[in-house]
Amino acid sequence: QVHLVESGGGLVQSGGSLSLSCAASIRRAGSYGMAWFRQSPGKEREFVAAIRWSGFTTYYAPSAKGRFTISRDNDKNMVFLKMNELKPEDTAVYYCAAQDGGATINAADYEYWGQGTQVTVSS
Repeated sequence: QVHLVESGGGLVQSGGSLSLSCAASIRRAGSYGMAWFRQSPGKEREFVAAIRWSGFTTYYAPSAKGRFTISRDNDKNMVFLKMNELKPEDTAVYYCAAQDGGATINAADYEYWGQGTQVTVSS
């Protein structure tokens, strides 16, 4: 059974920073592609960032590139999302996701999801 738990969300002012963490209870977590998605009220879930199992290849949505950094620690079965220069439009529930194999930008490719953590950016 795969279990993902996000943490680190909260309220921050525009221009501030937050770091999200995702703890993965996955056997051979290092073989899984991991990603962060987000969803705000009335909108579809959207891709934020993804990282391949090696940690050397990452992908970012245009809105995240240059401001967010995804990373992973396979020894600790953890994935992180460092978010800088936050904007009110970054307000959403952020979800950690995992898929066995590669990392993609499509939510439908991910088999496992966390429960989400709320990020609120005030103007």
